[in-house]
Amino acid sequence: MPELPEVEVVRRGLSRWVAGRTIVEAEVLHARAIRRHVPGAAEFAGRLAGRTLLSAERRGKYLWMPLGEAGRPGEAVDSLLAHLGMSGQLLVVDPGSPVEKHLRVRLSFDDGGPELRFVDQRTFGHLLVAPLVPLARSVPQTIVHIAADPLEDAFDDDAFARKLAVRQTEIKRALLDQSLISGVGNIYADEALWRVRLHGGTPTRALGARKAAELLAVVREVMGEALGQGGTSFDSLYVNVNGESGYFDRSLNVYGREGEPCGRCGAPVLREAFMNRSSYSCPRCQPRTLQ
Repeated sequence: MPELPEVEVVRRGLSRWVAGRTIVEAEVLHARAIRRHVPGAAEFAGRLAGRTLLSAERRGKYLWMPLGEAGRPGEAVDSLLAHLGMSGQLLVVDPGSPVEKHLRVRLSFDDGGPELRFVDQRTFGHLLVAPLVPLARSVPQTIVHIAADPLEDAFDDDAFARKLAVRQTEIKRALLDQSLISGVGNIYADEALWRVRLHGGTPTRALGARKAAELLAVVREVMGEALGQGGTSFDSLYVNVNGESGYFDRSLNVYGREGEPCGRCGAPVLREAFMNRSSYSCPRCQPRTLQ
């Protein structure tokens, strides 16, 4: 599933190619793509026609574009919210281009320029029109429970450390808890834990404020490097708005490298079962007990 860096790459593409443009028509080709927009396809299309996509925003793994009213200046009250799921793609495509096999939703604009297409092979992703809630930062109502992500100005490092100290859980589970810190998934959790020499099974209460701060700094470091390389692509399903893949997978130290030598100590990378997925670590650099 795309994590924060991959979603941020898409957000930047939307900001460049779509923000400020007015939708002339929204076409829903597969109802499952808007399954969380309860009123249905016709209402979804009607809510978008004539609306301007004011900007492109992100929190964790969620994207949204505040919607402006044609001829009615003022602050947006609702938004087009997107979650890419396992294989969702938001592509900026010339209107004359062939229709993609897994095209689910298509937006055309009044300037006649490139369309915005939502393509999703596995149909786990979704789009919906959601009202904005004016908190410290306006976010769609359906994601108000999602915590700020570590690249947001609103993220409170001290509060994060305090919450870790009272949690009865393991550090990797905490990193994947989107109500505590959003945007971190399996790949970047493993990479950050390797860099900070922590095993994912380390109890959160054992960290302390200093180690928690070090971990946060490394999470940001890893994500920053991934952003610089366009994110991580293991197959053709994750691409940016122009259909290009990221290449941070070439820089991964442990994720997906079972049996390969650790780049720091040479010990074979270990793969363990974790929450119905795999977790990768160095058994020598990342002992199960906190050093």
